Amino acid sequence: MAKNMRSAAGTHSTGPSRPDRQSDKYTRFVSAGLGRDLASRLGLPQPAILRRYESGAPLITGPVLVEGSSAGADALATRLLDWDLDVRRHAAPKTRLGAIILVLDELADPSELSGPVRSVGASLRDLAANGRVVTISRSASADLDPAAAAGRKAVDGILRSMAKELRHGATANGIILGAGAHTTAAGVMGALRFFLSGRSAFVDGQFLTVATGSGELPQAWDRPLAGRVAAVTGAARGIGAAIARTLHRDGADVIAVDVPAAGEPLAAVANDVRGTALQLDITADDAGERILAHARQRHGRLDIVVHNAGITRDKLLANMDAARWDSVIAVNISAQLRMNRDFLASELFHDHPRIISVASTSGIAGNRGQTNYAASKAAVIGMVAATARLMEPFGGSINAVAPGFIETGMTQKIPFATREVARRLNSLQQGGRPEDVAEAVAFLAAGSSAGINGTVLRVCGQNMVGQ
Repeated sequence: MAKNMRSAAGTHSTGPSRPDRQSDKYTRFVSAGLGRDLASRLGLPQPAILRRYESGAPLITGPVLVEGSSAGADALATRLLDWDLDVRRHAAPKTRLGAIILVLDELADPSELSGPVRSVGASLRDLAANGRVVTISRSASADLDPAAAAGRKAVDGILRSMAKELRHGATANGIILGAGAHTTAAGVMGALRFFLSGRSAFVDGQFLTVATGSGELPQAWDRPLAGRVAAVTGAARGIGAAIARTLHRDGADVIAVDVPAAGEPLAAVANDVRGTALQLDITADDAGERILAHARQRHGRLDIVVHNAGITRDKLLANMDAARWDSVIAVNISAQLRMNRDFLASELFHDHPRIISVASTSGIAGNRGQTNYAASKAAVIGMVAATARLMEPFGGSINAVAPGFIETGMTQKIPFATREVARRLNSLQQGGRPEDVAEAVAFLAAGSSAGINGTVLRVCGQNMVGQ
C-alpha cells in the first residue's frame, strides 16, 4: 500500500497530459443532494468541489471583510477598491462573506491577538463555500523583542489551525511582511490576489514571505506573462504539460522540453500552446546551453525556467542499489544545478529572470521507500534557498513548488482503498489536480511575485501535520 501511494505522489512528470477530472467520484457524489445528506448522517468526509480559476470569472464572490485597526489595514482596504471588490471594515451578521483578511502588521504582543482573532472567528460562520481567509503579519525574526516575536509566531499556529477548521472548500493562507514590505506593496498585493483567487484552490495553511516592497503588478491580470519566454522541462505529460498550458494561457511563449522518447506527446503539447518543442536529456552536460541556444534562435531571450522533470526509483534503503540512487539524484537535482549555472552566466537570462523548481512534500516530510527521491527533493529546496541571492543582481527570483497528492494517470493505478485514504488526508479532503500545481508555478513566474525569493510553496491541501 505504502509503495503505491509514494509512486503517485512522487512521479510528477508522468501520466496522461489531460488527467480524468471525473476520477474522484466520491467528491462529486457527496457535494450535493442525497450524497451530501448521507455523508452527513454517517459522519463521512464531505469534500467540496473547489473553485478554480476561470477566465472572466470574478476574483471573489461576496463582500471582503478587512479586519484590523492599523494604518496598514486602512491602506489595504482602500487599495482593494481598485479591484472592484465590496470591501467591508466591520462584519454585519448573516452577511455571506467571500473572504476575510486579517491584518496584524503592527502586532507587538500575544495579548493583542484576542480581539481581532476572535472577531474573525465569529465571522467564519458567515464565510461562503470556497471562501478565503488571509492573514497579513510580520516575520518573527530572532532579533525582535521577545514579546513581539511571540505574537508574530503565534499567527502561524492560528492560521494553520483555522485552515483545518474551515469547510466547503474554503482555505486559509498567510502573507508575512519582510522588513522592506508594507501591506500595499506590489509583491504583497500579488500574493494576496493569488490567495483570494481560484488559482490557489489546493493551497491551504501556507505562508508566503514577501521580503521587499519591489515588484510590478501586471497591466492585465489575465495575461501577466505577456512578452515573456518560458522553458518547461518534463513538459510532455502530467504536471509539466499543465504548466506549459497555464504559462501559455497567461501570455508566455513556451519552450516545451522533454526526452526524445517522449517526442510525440511533447510535440502535441508544443502545438497546443503554440510553442516549440526541444527534445533533450537534461542530464547531458550541455543541456543548459542547448536550452539557451534554442531560446536565442527562436525568441532572442529567456525569462522563465521551470524545472519540472523528475523520476522515482523507489526501494527501501536496505535494498537500494547504486543505479536507483544515482539516476534519481542525476535527474532531480544535479541536472538543475548544472543548468542553473549556465542560465545565470548568460546575458539572455538577466532581465528579471524567474526559476521555479517542482519539489515534493516527500522532500519535506520524507516517505518510506523513497530515501533517494526525498533526498533529491529536499536538495532542490536547499538549492533554491542558496540560489536566491544569486538571482538578486538581475532583479530575479527562484522558488520551489511542493505538490502533495495530485490526481494524474499514475494515481488511477493505485488500489482503490489506498487512493481514497491518500485523497482524504488533507484539510480539503481530496486530491489536487495538475493545474493546481501549474497555477502556483505561473504565479511565481509573474512580476507580481516580486519580493518572494528562495521559498517553498506547498500545493498539498494542507496534508501534513503542522504544515
